[in-house]
Amino acid sequence: MNYPPSLKSLINNAVAIMLFVAAMGSQAATTTERLNLDTNWQYLQQDWMSAEKALQQQQWQHISLPHTWNATDTVDAEPGYRRSGSWYQKTLNIMPKRGERQLLYFEGANFETDVYVNGIKIGRHVGGYVGFRFDITEQVKKGDNQILVRVSNAFNRNLIPSQKSDFFLYGGITRDVWLETVPADAISHVQISTPKVSDKTASTQVSLELTQHNGQGEQVSAEIVDPQGRSVAKATQALGANKQTVLIKLPNVQVPQLWSPDSPSLYQMRIALIDANGKLLHLTTERFGYRWFEMRPHKGFFINGKRLLLRGTHRHEEHAGVGAAVSNEQHRADMQMIKGMGANFVRLGHYPQDPEIYKAADELGLIIWDELPWCRGGKGGAEWEANTERLLREQIRQNYNHASIAFWSLGNEMYWEEDFVGGGADDVVTPYLQHLNDVTKSLDKSRLTSIRKFYPGDKIVDAFSPSIWAGWYGGAYSQYAKSIHKSMQKYPNFIHMEYGGSSHVGRHTETPISATGIRGAQVSVSEAMNQAVVKSVAKDSDWNENYIVDLFDWHLNVSESTPDFAGNAQWAFKDFGTPLRPENPIPYMNQKGLVDRAGNPKDAYYVFKSYWAKDPFCYIESHSWTHREGPKEGREVTVYCNTEAAELSLDGKSLGKKDKQQGVVPAGGLVWKVPFKSGVNQLSVVGYRDNKAVAKDNMAVHYLIGEHGKQDHINLSADKLANGNWLIRAEALDKEGNRVLDYNERAYFSNMTSHGHLLENYGTPHRSSILEMASGQVAIEFVAGEQPSVIEFRTQNVKGLYIKIDPRLGVVAL
Repeated sequence: MNYPPSLKSLINNAVAIMLFVAAMGSQAATTTERLNLDTNWQYLQQDWMSAEKALQQQQWQHISLPHTWNATDTVDAEPGYRRSGSWYQKTLNIMPKRGERQLLYFEGANFETDVYVNGIKIGRHVGGYVGFRFDITEQVKKGDNQILVRVSNAFNRNLIPSQKSDFFLYGGITRDVWLETVPADAISHVQISTPKVSDKTASTQVSLELTQHNGQGEQVSAEIVDPQGRSVAKATQALGANKQTVLIKLPNVQVPQLWSPDSPSLYQMRIALIDANGKLLHLTTERFGYRWFEMRPHKGFFINGKRLLLRGTHRHEEHAGVGAAVSNEQHRADMQMIKGMGANFVRLGHYPQDPEIYKAADELGLIIWDELPWCRGGKGGAEWEANTERLLREQIRQNYNHASIAFWSLGNEMYWEEDFVGGGADDVVTPYLQHLNDVTKSLDKSRLTSIRKFYPGDKIVDAFSPSIWAGWYGGAYSQYAKSIHKSMQKYPNFIHMEYGGSSHVGRHTETPISATGIRGAQVSVSEAMNQAVVKSVAKDSDWNENYIVDLFDWHLNVSESTPDFAGNAQWAFKDFGTPLRPENPIPYMNQKGLVDRAGNPKDAYYVFKSYWAKDPFCYIESHSWTHREGPKEGREVTVYCNTEAAELSLDGKSLGKKDKQQGVVPAGGLVWKVPFKSGVNQLSVVGYRDNKAVAKDNMAVHYLIGEHGKQDHINLSADKLANGNWLIRAEALDKEGNRVLDYNERAYFSNMTSHGHLLENYGTPHRSSILEMASGQVAIEFVAGEQPSVIEFRTQNVKGLYIKIDPRLGVVAL
């Protein structure tokens, strides 16, 4: 039977495990059993300081994990968000067996966590974004067991990241929780190193930690299994008396299948703990990869001895409607979209992320910059130092085996917005950065260390990024080439993290700011410490999608054509929440994403695809630009494709076929003058490779010959969506009924009845009750109830418009 390669690999691995176990003796293998505990939890919002008081309360609610109490309050209309503690409890039915141990493993909880089992406090973990486990063997009993957890994200200056960071510090059990059952004699930790790797041979060693052993003839056996499920190296080592750690060096693997973004080959390490009689006590497996990374002075980034241009973006761990309580499916969807646009690199900003992210990166072939959450705040005292170093050690320990991680980032803007008096001074931050770099190198010599935007530390780490925001926080995007050339000369280990700008979905203009920038803006392309005192595109423009498309097109053209450039990463892949931006078009949202907070692509996403993606596609700029106006001769239309050529048609009539020209901005020259007629026009495009049609796109454009008049009234309407909800739309119109494309006032929706509810506090264009209009329109989704509901629309100058949604009669104008 012919199986797909992935299934063949799984079958081969399963067979290999059975053969491996059989070789060890007649007993069945004892492996770590993992039970997911995400369902059937009770949650108490109130922050009672004792477990006894918490358990006496009646307000417990049923919830599932992951969970945060800040899922929606971060982006609602009320300033601030909850920074306090809450309680979780779960009844866990266990039938423990003799010779087994039970471990409670949290993938992450923010930020201070106390865990109780059957009324006994078993442990405390301080710090967010990293996993931790507690041995609960002595506290559990047969039958029902009570698990009680208190988690707090209360203000604490002694924890990183700083309270002044540009993202929310979500509280709660924000990742999965597991019950792990292991034998009493077990392998508790596996660290796989590949000290020497080439395309011809690779050395491998595995460092093991054991829970306990009797020291009487026990041994450890390790085996390397290649991506096809074949055994390629084995080694066995006897254990000394009472020895809790062991290092095994395995035979070299010949002609290793190297891990890279184009070929993410993953090996397995199978480790068995065996007693003196040949009985298998514990069997565990870990994945790893053979590869090596370098930053060569003034020559860029190299993987496996070959230069690789890092084509990247950044990711925050949050999603619309759930905050930081993101499911594994949502985590993986983000990484698949990033890979789908052709990226090979992701900076995790500004903290370690969910285990699913690293798994996806390993499998998809995405190089990772894993960042310690020392983000702003400067350096604190002894308690702060202890917490910070411990978190760094925990981060490296838990993520060490991932093939995808190339960089351990030691921080971002660490000196900025100091939390402690004098804590941001160069002579305070620099020695501690050196210390963290030394700690990192002592733990892992194979990877690169890095930082962003702390200039005195540029020579401490292996890769350094200054702040360059050409065309956004300063200067013009036409300055980008000069800026990176200057940085390449100044910093031998230069890599560029963070560039781009914000875009408000649906806001468009025929005349975006040009490559020469905004008149009177500051000349420097560095981010000003105080944005209020400078003029910039960030502060003094309307954040239309057209400008940001042009900016990215220019940056990508430069980065793709600059010799010896290590690469860069756009900030950021997805819109995310921040307490520092309450007056943005969508309040409390950083709108620099290539996709909105729910993962829906903006126009900018397709610019990146046109440079990087492999699968053929075409995209007409822009599907959210449905209403346009201009002269009777028409307007230019830009199409972003990754095909060799494209042909644009208007109402079925070809406007000509054009070859895509490398190095031409915008869109490789795929721009047509389109003679729109007044009214509805149908645009379609076909993309060609080897003269074969391989991609297509189409959209309708409402065109007005001439210009709209002044805003005369707002039209309020509602349409039934496929999901059964209603989309309530407000449209600014002139006396002739034309959309007023420059009407961008802040809009407010509210439900005036107790029936039904608005989908709000998601931080997205159609699920926010307060947001700015975009080119004369705005909309919100509404879930109807069993009785009629009245929805109000307001702006500063529109005192109230109303529409009724009646479940029997539909939409009723008021």
